[in-house]
Amino acid sequence: MSEPYSSEPGPEPGDTKKPKESFVNRFLSLVRREPEDRDGILTILEAARSRELIDANAYTMLKGALAVSDLTATDIMVPRARMDMLDVNESVAVLLPKIVAMAHSRFPVFEESRDNIIGTFMTKDLLRHMLNPSLNLRDLVRPAVFIPETKRVNVLLQEFRSHRNHIAIVIDEHGGITGLVTLEDVLEQIVGAIEDEFDDSEQTIFPDGHNTWRLLATTELDALSQVLGEEMPPGDYDTVGGWLAHELGRIPRRGDRHSLNNLQFDVLRADTRRALWIRARRLPPLTPNLAQSEQ
Repeated sequence: MSEPYSSEPGPEPGDTKKPKESFVNRFLSLVRREPEDRDGILTILEAARSRELIDANAYTMLKGALAVSDLTATDIMVPRARMDMLDVNESVAVLLPKIVAMAHSRFPVFEESRDNIIGTFMTKDLLRHMLNPSLNLRDLVRPAVFIPETKRVNVLLQEFRSHRNHIAIVIDEHGGITGLVTLEDVLEQIVGAIEDEFDDSEQTIFPDGHNTWRLLATTELDALSQVLGEEMPPGDYDTVGGWLAHELGRIPRRGDRHSLNNLQFDVLRADTRRALWIRARRLPPLTPNLAQSEQ
């Protein structure tokens, strides 16, 4: 005989507590109405972030992924004047110290003129053939990939993936060299700064030759002043990147240059939000004759 009443305990009188919504239900509540444009997508992302449905890193990456479709190769490239290249006619013995000093994994290779890039070189290829006494750079040159200045960054990322290529030479409408873009440059637009071989959890200033230093944009101005022996201008900023943004009046971009007395600062790497790497160089003092001619 079945009992007329269930043995399961029922809700307590006056208990009006609603069951806790799942993460999926809370997120779906934000997107029930499909966004009509990119601003709508950003609004949803901001709402998800404010409700802690996604963390700060995920929010930054999603915004970066949306932003890359608005960028072209020109926006993120290393300008031609800042490109580190190798001369195919130089011997490996001459090139090796340069390769070590510049510390890149890939280089454009030119012949006779820097405007005549004949290919690219991968440092690991040199390691494979170091014991070959007749080795020359031309034997290690790979075909170069050339792209127009107007190439969309999201399209370039897809081409890098499909072709397993990590470097592209940027050319203008007349075929002239204007810069280069690497896979790392593209990824940094999405995920932010990528740690490289110079990165250290504490050290932010790295000697890079005579009177030249490579430094993270997060370097404290006080620390830089001690290294350079010169007081940096005071202001509402604490880091080199903050000072440079103040001086330029905008977010620093790769290729930007700014001078302070006899110091020259070049932005080596930046993303859409901030400068990442900067080179500081102490310029030689002007000779009296040259100083008078500039007055």
